[in-house]
Amino acid sequence: MIRLKKSPADVAVTFALAEEAVTGPVSVVGDFNGWTPGTHTLKKRSNGTRSIVVKLPVGEQVRFRYLADGGVWLDDPTAHAHDEQGSLLHL
Repeated sequence: MIRLKKSPADVAVTFALAEEAVTGPVSVVGDFNGWTPGTHTLKKRSNGTRSIVVKLPVGEQVRFRYLADGGVWLDDPTAHAHDEQGSLLHL
């Protein structure tokens, strides 16, 4: 699940997954963090999700995927678009 909160300077993007979607640690990786696992690891929340907020520039197109334990890749069904390389957001 994606939530966007825009300000004049940036967009706070909340990347979230249901806690039971996968086991073990999950990172959101994308062109905004050099596709580096562990840079943005989702944290467990009391509402049954795992999430992280990343501030990104307004007007950008962002490509990303979730990377779970064991090399399992996940796309976000709530992203603006999808292609063979993952999920896309238009900020």
